[in-house]
Amino acid sequence: MDARDEGSEREPGSVAPEGGAPGGVIGGTALPGPRPPGEPVTGERPADDSPAGAEASPESGAGAPEATGSEAASRPEPEGGSRPEPEVNAFPECPEAAGCPEGAAPVGLAALSLRHQIAAALALAVVAVVACVHLGMVFLHVAPSNTVTKQHGRAIDEWIYPEFEQNWKLFAPNPLQQDIVVQVRALVRAKDGTSRETGWYDLSALDGLAIDRNPLPSHTQQNELRRAWDFYVGTHDGENRPVGLRGDLSEHYLRRIGVLRLDREHAGGEGAVVERLQFRSLTTDVPPPRWSGEKVSDRPVVRELPWWAVPGSDRTDGLTEASAR
Repeated sequence: MDARDEGSEREPGSVAPEGGAPGGVIGGTALPGPRPPGEPVTGERPADDSPAGAEASPESGAGAPEATGSEAASRPEPEGGSRPEPEVNAFPECPEAAGCPEGAAPVGLAALSLRHQIAAALALAVVAVVACVHLGMVFLHVAPSNTVTKQHGRAIDEWIYPEFEQNWKLFAPNPLQQDIVVQVRALVRAKDGTSRETGWYDLSALDGLAIDRNPLPSHTQQNELRRAWDFYVGTHDGENRPVGLRGDLSEHYLRRIGVLRLDREHAGGEGAVVERLQFRSLTTDVPPPRWSGEKVSDRPVVRELPWWAVPGSDRTDGLTEASAR
């Protein structure tokens, strides 16, 4: 029997001995036989069909190097067979993921030039100094008498008055418990040259009517008359004599308010001129609550000021201010 007869009688699944002809059957699978030179293998692309260095498609996975060793161990396994999403930089204006680099564009004051930074710093310093000085002056103004207020009281008053004057009566141990009504009357000269005396005008009641049912009453309606009267009483004694340098100022201020209010009410008729005026106050104690055993008088205390002559400058300025309202 020759070699071909022996090969044909060999059982399936056997392996051809080394040095044998290529082809045959391994485990029931036919092995390819020899191909002619130059003929490509079925399923393989010839080397000349694609340009050199061309990458395989992502679906096929061909051409990708296989990770070996520590690289394969450290590579995370995708969940569900999908590729991991690429990391998104939280700072798109910065090239690095971990915060902005030192060369990033500055913001705020740092974005200004050196000259503007110096100007901004000086402005902030001036505002801080003025705020500290103002708080210190207000504190010394409301604080009890001490060495500083005795030595620098005039400077403190010049800073506080009149814009920043403080009134602590509401928070004092004995708050104001009186109802004060301010009234004025005048001696007017009519157009025909005759003079006559008007009745009393209740200025406090007129301010009350202007404030009543007014959701946004003006500061003048609420405080002008009250503050002017407090100013006068605080700078005059019981005989209506001025005390200190501010007494004349308070008298002039109250007189100007009287001329303004009388002109607004057309005292003496149209075209009448106020020549003299007089103020008075009616002070009544506020009744205590029923559960209190305190006893107070319900009779008003009347304080009449002397007649004041009205100079021509007060009448002219007063009429101008009244017509502007």
